[in-house]
Amino acid sequence: MNRVVITGMGALTPIGNSVDEFWKNAVAGKSGASIITKFDSTNFKTNIACELKGFEPKKHLNHSEIKRSDLFTQYALYATSEALVDSGLNLEIISPFDVGVIWGTGQGGMKTFEDEVKYYAKNKENPKFNPFFVPKLIANMASGMISIKFGLMGINYTTVSACATSNSAIMDAFNYIRLNKAKVIVTGGSESPITEASIGGFTSMKAMSIQNTSPKTASKPFDINRDGFVMGEGAGTLILEEYEHAKKRGAKIYAEIVGAAMTADAYHISATHPEGIGATKAMELALKEAKLNPENVNYLNAHATSTPVGDLSEIKSIRNVFGDKPLNLKISSTKSMTGHLLGGAGAIEAILSIKSIEKGIIPPTINTETIDTEIPGSIPIVLKEAIDFDVKCALSNTFGFGGHNAIAIFKKMN
Repeated sequence: MNRVVITGMGALTPIGNSVDEFWKNAVAGKSGASIITKFDSTNFKTNIACELKGFEPKKHLNHSEIKRSDLFTQYALYATSEALVDSGLNLEIISPFDVGVIWGTGQGGMKTFEDEVKYYAKNKENPKFNPFFVPKLIANMASGMISIKFGLMGINYTTVSACATSNSAIMDAFNYIRLNKAKVIVTGGSESPITEASIGGFTSMKAMSIQNTSPKTASKPFDINRDGFVMGEGAGTLILEEYEHAKKRGAKIYAEIVGAAMTADAYHISATHPEGIGATKAMELALKEAKLNPENVNYLNAHATSTPVGDLSEIKSIRNVFGDKPLNLKISSTKSMTGHLLGGAGAIEAILSIKSIEKGIIPPTINTETIDTEIPGSIPIVLKEAIDFDVKCALSNTFGFGGHNAIAIFKKMN
């Protein structure tokens, strides 16, 4: 089967509106959390989120694109523009049928849905809906509009597996290129979930942090005092390309994707399996596909969202795969800085994993002061500050409501 490499990346995150800015701030341990500004959250239990800073759609997209798209699609278009420029692909000479789009989102056009339903509730005697309501709302529209904007006519669809969504998309892109169904695939994920309905819904499940007086330290994965995740928004794009195709055109290659796998917990609609059984199997399958032993992986970007149950179950799965005293492994949770982007999380965390390979630096887990007593001290979590480390192989975990587990493994090119 074909080898698959990453030749371009783009990012729009709460701690940076480009890959370079995102990476710089992640290495610096910068928090993207603050009091919510997108709506009045005064009467909500949760008042904090990791919002984008300084992103103005009108500066980057035309009027028609903005009019016809929800924010999650606008975020996708922005990040993809950066990634395609970064890749150096000349779309005028490559067959458009050789380039596909496999995108991910967990919620799709939540803000669009919320706004239209509110308007309808106030105008029931004369019901009117925006003619772009459905196109803006549906989850597949980001992949559709990416293909329209850039003229990409290959494989095109959207994955939805809650917070495992981006890794599901990356895995599918990886497999289609390996099977020679495409030369290049634009993949990743985006989310715009900082809305009243979304924040309210997750808060009612007691999934989100209510440490409103200290937003920047509220996301504290693995800490004994963690109380839930902090919502984030944005997008991440990766350009996956068949190795020989990339080599022939002299592309810069960031890393190779060598394994990916998915499993289901078959346990609960929102909680992860307490023993991490599904996550364990997914990591084992990804390693097997990559023809790697656990000791070959030396960086793990954890899903770790800062929830009491989820963090512990992930640690159990890591111990199941890597042992109680991993010799070569370093672990960090970058959600401590970005918050949780739901369907976009795996994409931006894949970017950080790949940048760690490129730069030889592991970004930290910030805010964690006292490790949960159920986590052995031998588990090598990178805390507070980034470390210099020769990352040869990085594994990225993502887990989603419904019991979805999706894993991707990236490796330094030989």
